[in-house]
Amino acid sequence: MSNAPSERTGTGNGGSRRKFPDWVVIATLGCGGIAVSLEKTAVVPLLPEYPRIFGVTSDDVSWLVTVTLLTAAVATPIVSKLADMFGKKRMLLIAMAMMVVGAFTASVGGTFFWALVGRALQGFAGAVIPVGISILRDALPQQKIAGAVSLMSASFGIGSALGLPLSGFIYENLGWQATFWVVGLIAVVIFAAVVVFVPESRVRTPGRFDYEGALLLSGAMTALLLAISKGGVWGWTSDAILGLFAAAAVLLAFWFPLELRKGQPLVDLRTSARRPVLLTNAATVLVGFSMYANMLVTTQQLQLSKESGFGFGLSVLVAGLTMIPAGLAMVAAAPLSAFVTNTFGAKSTMVLGCAVMAAGYMSRVVLVHTVTGIIIGAVIISVGTAVAMAAMPTLIMSNVPLTDTAAANGVNTLLRSVGTSTCSAAVATILVSITIRVDGTVFPGVDAFRAIFAMAGCAALLATGISCFIPRSVRREATHPALHAEPGQVQPPPVDAKQEIMVTGTLLADDGRTPVPGGVVLATDRRGQQVDWDRADDRGRYAVVLPGDGQYLLIATQHQWRPVSETLTFPGVPHSHDIRFKARLTLTGKITHDNRPVDGALVVLVRPSEGETVAVHSDNAGNYELPLPRPGTYILTVVEPDGATSHTRRVILPAPNTLIDVELGTAPPTTGLRI
Repeated sequence: MSNAPSERTGTGNGGSRRKFPDWVVIATLGCGGIAVSLEKTAVVPLLPEYPRIFGVTSDDVSWLVTVTLLTAAVATPIVSKLADMFGKKRMLLIAMAMMVVGAFTASVGGTFFWALVGRALQGFAGAVIPVGISILRDALPQQKIAGAVSLMSASFGIGSALGLPLSGFIYENLGWQATFWVVGLIAVVIFAAVVVFVPESRVRTPGRFDYEGALLLSGAMTALLLAISKGGVWGWTSDAILGLFAAAAVLLAFWFPLELRKGQPLVDLRTSARRPVLLTNAATVLVGFSMYANMLVTTQQLQLSKESGFGFGLSVLVAGLTMIPAGLAMVAAAPLSAFVTNTFGAKSTMVLGCAVMAAGYMSRVVLVHTVTGIIIGAVIISVGTAVAMAAMPTLIMSNVPLTDTAAANGVNTLLRSVGTSTCSAAVATILVSITIRVDGTVFPGVDAFRAIFAMAGCAALLATGISCFIPRSVRREATHPALHAEPGQVQPPPVDAKQEIMVTGTLLADDGRTPVPGGVVLATDRRGQQVDWDRADDRGRYAVVLPGDGQYLLIATQHQWRPVSETLTFPGVPHSHDIRFKARLTLTGKITHDNRPVDGALVVLVRPSEGETVAVHSDNAGNYELPLPRPGTYILTVVEPDGATSHTRRVILPAPNTLIDVELGTAPPTTGLRI
């Protein structure tokens, strides 16, 4: 965040660049999401063939999937955070460039090693969807955001559905290298389209990147996902898996307090702990778990040999083709999710999507004996998945600062990956645990598939229940002052205009010079509806994004200062605006002995967990005053001037009582409320 004067963001036209129709931007970013999911699924149908192609074991080949997952887990939160800081379009292009380089590295290298390197580079593409969604929020007018986000979210499933038959067709006609370079060529075309058609947002969060937090989180997520992915192969109780789980726990134990101390963390845990964000992310893990079972098991079920008694013996290509209706259903569901979001809110969209997923899995438990029944169940689940996934970024972006949307979406995407990885491990365990033997050949039993569908359905039901408790979000973008103009006043802007204003500044102490870190700035429109908010960094710097010209109220609060508010009217005031606190909050009280004031008593406030100590002496009227410290548990000790009598009590701050009177040597202390 910078104190330099800010400009009207002009996110709809990217500054002075030519403005392209909104549908071109939506189509370009949506195709980017499809390319990412194509890259993820292109290798899946060929996993049984790679041991013969490369001359390696099946366990070695599994690294082609695992390494991409691990790279994405590391890259997605980092690239997303950098997008908020240095430009969303810029980081989107970098992520796509890595995908292109990875595709041609794997193709041209021709060996298993280079295929592994290429797949690792392709993992950077995991950030394309969360960053792309954040660009849509910045670039489009409010009425088009829900539909565009729905399509972008559905692109993951669309590409997955198309990737299975496409990779089989390419392999049969052009060879295994083509499965990489064809996807690479598609990515090159989309890269060029992004350069030409997608505007760069001016909504930025400048500042110092959290290198320490990125390093710890990367290590923790690598250890966690590697343990989940390889648990079934290496053994869940093996030393390697237990060591990885322990390493993840230790790294997270260091990471959490580090992020809480930083003013500009990689992941704002205080924001993540807000009820709407926390519940959305919790439901996201379950949705990721539930949706992946449909993608992972359906083609396996259709390709299973007829000798099993319930398999259909379809080829890789034909089994992949059966997934196309599910992909098309996700496209068709995008307008539905947009309608529900615009009419009833993103919470209702989330609940509906999760409930439809649960219903789809109930049908799949029963419909296991016909191809038509399997396709119908897969389509129902895909519709629910598209609707639920469309709601997630909308819920996240409605409850985080507008300068942190890419980072918050990146964390949400990472948690979805945790869900899909856990599902993959659970599915593999069930398929090898519930088997049948036919003429000496072992096949997964039909009850294994039913158990998987029942498990995924329970996850969807639990996600539905959690989603019901998500508070309804404030639709901040709809609060442009001109939208509520009275007759004769400023008229609404054209629907394609999005001229946001970013206001930056510093929270200052009453001396007008000392920065106040850790405060929160809330911006509301003239109707009192929240339009944005931000948490100041270590230097007291903040940035809020306003919908456009008009009158706004800025409310600043910090635990050591009395809240202040100021009214700003645009145009008419600079876009760089410092906020000055006027009165410090204090912890006060009176020291008495036998109802007589004690002059010169020592009052000590200690925070045992960190050794912080502050001390003052009472005046001749027995009164004392301490600066109100940051929240926590403290020990308040009072010692008489002669040192003969003392009193100690535990104090939890912040608390409604900022007046603590202490009576030494007789009755228990009394407390009162005085602010």
